[in-house]
Amino acid sequence: MPEPLRNDVRLLGELLGTVLRESGGQDLLDDVERLRALTIAAASENGAATSIAHAEELIAGFTPERAEDVAQAFTCYFHLVNLAEENHRVRVLRAREAGLSPTQSRAEDSLPAAVAQLAGEIGTEETLERVRRLEFRPVLTAHPTEARRRAVAGCIRRITTLLERRELEQLGGVALADNTRRLLAEIDDLWRTAPIRTTKPSPLDEVRSAMGVFDETLFSAFPDVYRRLDGWVSGEDAGTEAPAIRPFLHLGCWIGGDRDGNPNVTADITRTATGIAHEHVVSAYQKVAARVSRTVTVAEASTPASDDVLALVARVRTVDPELVDALAARAGTETHRLALALVARRLDVTLDEGAPLAYRSADELHADLLTIQASLVAAGARRVAFGDLQDFVWQVETFGFHLAEFEVRQHSQVHRETLAEIAEATADGSPLDPAALGDRSREVLDVYHAISEIQDRYGVPAARRYIVSFTKSAEDLANVYRLAEWAAGPDGTLPVLDVIPLFETFEDLEASTDILEEYVHHPRVVARLAETDRRLEVMLGYSDSSKDVGPVSATLALYSAQSRIAQWADDNDIELTLFHGRGGALGRGGGPANRAILAQPPHSVDGRFKLTEQGETIAARYGNSTIAVRHIEQVAAATLLHGAPSVEARNAGAAERFTDLAGRLDEVSRARFFALVKADGFPQWFAHVTPQEEVGLLPLGSRPAKRGLSVSSLDDLRAIPWVFAWTQARINLTGWFGLGSALAGVGDLELLRDAYASWPLFSTMIDNVEMSLAKTDERLARRYLDLGDRDDLAELVLTELELTREWILKITDKERVLANLRVLGRAVQLRSPYVDALSLIQLRALRALRTGDLPEDEKATNQRLLLLTLNGVAAGLQNTG
Repeated sequence: MPEPLRNDVRLLGELLGTVLRESGGQDLLDDVERLRALTIAAASENGAATSIAHAEELIAGFTPERAEDVAQAFTCYFHLVNLAEENHRVRVLRAREAGLSPTQSRAEDSLPAAVAQLAGEIGTEETLERVRRLEFRPVLTAHPTEARRRAVAGCIRRITTLLERRELEQLGGVALADNTRRLLAEIDDLWRTAPIRTTKPSPLDEVRSAMGVFDETLFSAFPDVYRRLDGWVSGEDAGTEAPAIRPFLHLGCWIGGDRDGNPNVTADITRTATGIAHEHVVSAYQKVAARVSRTVTVAEASTPASDDVLALVARVRTVDPELVDALAARAGTETHRLALALVARRLDVTLDEGAPLAYRSADELHADLLTIQASLVAAGARRVAFGDLQDFVWQVETFGFHLAEFEVRQHSQVHRETLAEIAEATADGSPLDPAALGDRSREVLDVYHAISEIQDRYGVPAARRYIVSFTKSAEDLANVYRLAEWAAGPDGTLPVLDVIPLFETFEDLEASTDILEEYVHHPRVVARLAETDRRLEVMLGYSDSSKDVGPVSATLALYSAQSRIAQWADDNDIELTLFHGRGGALGRGGGPANRAILAQPPHSVDGRFKLTEQGETIAARYGNSTIAVRHIEQVAAATLLHGAPSVEARNAGAAERFTDLAGRLDEVSRARFFALVKADGFPQWFAHVTPQEEVGLLPLGSRPAKRGLSVSSLDDLRAIPWVFAWTQARINLTGWFGLGSALAGVGDLELLRDAYASWPLFSTMIDNVEMSLAKTDERLARRYLDLGDRDDLAELVLTELELTREWILKITDKERVLANLRVLGRAVQLRSPYVDALSLIQLRALRALRTGDLPEDEKATNQRLLLLTLNGVAAGLQNTG
């Protein structure tokens, strides 16, 4: 472990020990230390049973209160280790940047490296054109996979700030002592903060959490990325000439718009969500405008304002002469400063729609900024024009007045049922009376009214995408337009809609191009394609496809579907954007996004990448500005580089060369997966040997964890709790099951190693499975599986686990998983013994709950303990669903 990281972990661990001693006495600290020592010993004994049995004995002797305190102590430790590792990652990134000049090459997965490689293959001009067309669209979702409360996240942020200050300012003496005191206070606050929400968050709570990420990082991180790329592309001219690039980041949001299976998301919620976003972005602009106006202090004598800037001032004077006179008195002869101060004042009142000076649109604001910028350029103040003011221009171009492009999602079955109800209500030929419809159907129609209102207020980009989950036919997509017509007012006006199919199951992925071929001939789609230069978006679901046919077959089916859709789009002169519905966990398409991009089929990216960002991945990727910039740069670099001829040739050649191998992997892995999940009684057994039912009790998000009242089949269960439950049971089955049998079925080690070396899709899958196996613990998995009475299913899982590990190690030529991945291996090794402690506490509670009827007070006590450990294990593994 690097010494700075070791020092941070040691410091935070010691301070937590002090807090535990002060709060619960030396006995509490002793119990925590005894359990810690036993689980560390158990890990170092390579699976020897003695220490782990002693750990179980220790836990069995805890009172319920002591078990909760110990679980909370380990959970706090994980939060502290996580922030120490994040702090170290920032430290490393900053040190790396400090050692490079602007013209030096970066890491191979950086934007400069991608630009350089692309220029070497296709020339500088074509590369710059691709940079200008680049698009990266992260879409924030409220899928419930973030186990931390906002209050806990707040404690962590404050501790992180104190830890950074301790190092960056090289504190000593009184300042160091004060920093230590404040760290202790914050860690004490973290310890005393209830880790579990008492109630489920509402959709608007989820919206406000997302807005917190915008306020803290994204608003400033996006222009930082543009600045870095422009600096590399423009070289010495950067900051003195108009930028060589345009904004390529477009933030999307499902939060407040995704109503698939979530009755809490209504049309009014969507209206309010977009209003909250508007408030945040306008408030952010106002602060920037005020700051920039204070720094652009160029005098009229040296930098005369253009006639257009004078006209801008005059227009405001006609509305509020007193305001202009007051600000002019402060600005003196600094006319550009006056103009920017007026922009700031107009933004001040923009949230009041009736105010005479309010900006009516982001375009108005953008025009004023460009007017001021052009004036500065004309007067020779180019560095002022393309400094902070350019960052402001980029922000307005990126976020508009809507901040994020809100997307509506609804299940195709809901549309079908609503149309059937409408048909019944209008069967006699009478006009539709909404009062004749049920609540849900009226709500479906009101969504269209909300979309129209949002577009009128914030612009069409604010809400134009309508995603149809479980798209099974072109009719499912046409139904969105049919419903819009029923919702239209007397004048027949419809909102602008881009209806996006979401192909989720294996069957739907296979039928995707046939559905699209029929869909694009719908009259409204034909008209929309003409308006958008034939741009079309198609979404792919990773979660349900994996639950449908297993992780290996899903990976191959998704690749095949992308390849066919990309070819279909090319044949039909369509500019395609594939929208990847990826989760944070490997069983839901998780893993390093940049590697996943580079493994996609030729022409399936073409400089445009869109994916869902959810739960813990939002915090991990965007919670810190330095890490956010690095993540965005990696994804953007891979998006650019995917179109390099060398990458396209490699992917196309490998896909053709290993076609037979892919077929064999698909056939065997799917059969193995079906042998497990289609076995009689599997859903009930799964619910018994994992905390699946209890996951639904954890108030992570506003959306229900299952589609019905009980789980009688996997179809009833959402993909997130399916993944979450297996992760908690330390089995991680959703990330690897079926692969071992498939690899053994191929049996040709030389062929498999060749595929690992030269087929990006296969190597990415193998490396992701290796990561999943590293977080799997067979000793603990056996204990969970022993809770059930199906030895056949338990043995099937354990045999497949051993077979998968055996073949992964053979193919990668390693003695143990993650042997050559120092950073990731260290992170897993650092946490595993502590996660084991929480898992053993969880098993205590789970055994009690599975033994039969308990008195209500004992049941409640064990459920609470179980929920505490769910939260802690999620923090330890840094993974939920």
